[in-house]
Amino acid sequence: MAYIDGYAYAVAEADKEAFIEFALVSAKFFKKHGALRVVEAWGDEVPDGDTTSFPMAVKRKEGEAVLFSWVEWPDKATRDASFEKVMKDMEALGMTELPFDGKRMIYGGFVPVVDE
Repeated sequence: MAYIDGYAYAVAEADKEAFIEFALVSAKFFKKHGALRVVEAWGDEVPDGDTTSFPMAVKRKEGEAVLFSWVEWPDKATRDASFEKVMKDMEALGMTELPFDGKRMIYGGFVPVVDE
């Protein structure tokens, strides 16, 4: 069964092009090691909330956009076996600095229960 890694984080709007370049290279590594799909979505309609919201969750600052991303794997075993390899490929290219504040990133692994 498929497995999904989901992410939400904030990126400076001024760094959009640099982020896209980073994401394109990262996606190639994820797919090289078994990912079926990599999606990086730049926030277009992401309202502030009173109790909870994406901007609150990632502690969005002025001039930042919220991103919602996911990586689809064929199964959790493939994801578990591949993640360290992806990180090593990125390090080998000198991609050790994230183009966003990783401390404010939210992430988790998910098992699909509906896929229509």
